[in-house]
Amino acid sequence: MRRNPDPMRFVADLVGLALLCGCLAAAAHPVEELRGTGDLGIVVERASGSVVVVETTNPRALGRIEGLGDLSHASAVYSRDGRYAYVFGRDGGLSKLDLLAMRVERRIVQAGNSIGGAISQDGSLVAVSNYEPGGVGIFDAATLAPVAEIPAVAGGGRSKVVGLVDAPGMRFAYTLYDAGEIWVAHVERSGVTQLDKYPGIGRQPYDALITPDGRFYIAGLFGEDGLALLDLWHPEAGVRRILPGYGRGEEPLPVYKMPHLEGWAAAGDRLFVPAVGRYEVLVIDRRTWAERGRIEVPGQPIFVVARPDGREVWVNFALPHNDRIVVIDTETGAITRTLRPGKGVLHMEFAPRGEQVWLSVRDENRVDVHDTRTYAKVAEIAVEHPSGIFFSTRAHRIGL
Repeated sequence: MRRNPDPMRFVADLVGLALLCGCLAAAAHPVEELRGTGDLGIVVERASGSVVVVETTNPRALGRIEGLGDLSHASAVYSRDGRYAYVFGRDGGLSKLDLLAMRVERRIVQAGNSIGGAISQDGSLVAVSNYEPGGVGIFDAATLAPVAEIPAVAGGGRSKVVGLVDAPGMRFAYTLYDAGEIWVAHVERSGVTQLDKYPGIGRQPYDALITPDGRFYIAGLFGEDGLALLDLWHPEAGVRRILPGYGRGEEPLPVYKMPHLEGWAAAGDRLFVPAVGRYEVLVIDRRTWAERGRIEVPGQPIFVVARPDGREVWVNFALPHNDRIVVIDTETGAITRTLRPGKGVLHMEFAPRGEQVWLSVRDENRVDVHDTRTYAKVAEIAVEHPSGIFFSTRAHRIGL
């Protein structure tokens, strides 16, 4: 006697057939390789308005993202997942880049002249420091929609803003170059909730840094010798001047390029910073904030960057000595190595655990990768007029 077919068995057979077909199709057309973001980064091509996406595990270029405007003084910060880079262009452009898709996710021009930016502690807000008009713009990190504008009005006019960093407690700290002030903005996703102002910190604060624990904000002064320090644990104490007399009585040298403090070269209980207009690296005691020494170097230092373990600091220089790097032993203060990669060594970035250092050699149109144990060059990547190098591990570091 003929039996009626079992409808459930029939459905199961169809599902099995579909899965088999799917497996065969996948074998014929393999899915695209999945990739994490922890070993990615970007190198700025300053002349072409583009960035090159790179990988650090196997040092190489993965692709290029174009159409980013004036990148002559560009910097970048990262979303918390490391997928998106926010690039701040000199023309006021703010670009959100998808590193996995290698495309511009969103781009706005929010000012006439910008100098950098930061991302909030929770990753929800991006802030941009502006020269023109002077002030700070704050934007939604997901959409780049404007959230708040803080005009830097002090001393009867608007001031250029520099040294913008994120700080714990959902704060942004920055300095007013023309007015000689430090401001700290308390923010929420909805906007600014409080604005603290600290006037009279010194003439022409040109850049700033924040310690890795987010406690101390330090502004360098171009108009006079010294630094200005604000303890963010005790802001009620106001701003304290440190190293007020360094270089006093000496003939200052012409400054060919402003040094940068953002690298924060900290090693143990000492801080290494570039001296303005001098062939020196200053050594500061992090407990007392007194000067502990000076290291003579063969040029005006621009970046003084510590290897992640703090055992060495690497230094590059302004013209006419921008073809070299010196390595300083942080225990002895002695220069232990001099490298000469080529003309226009603009930036250095260590791999997350410090086994490599990447050097942008602008005038040679390449990035060099060196082993930090042997100092040998282990890779070379063609990049058009490279400048800033920014790895995605910055997403998890305060002030970077």
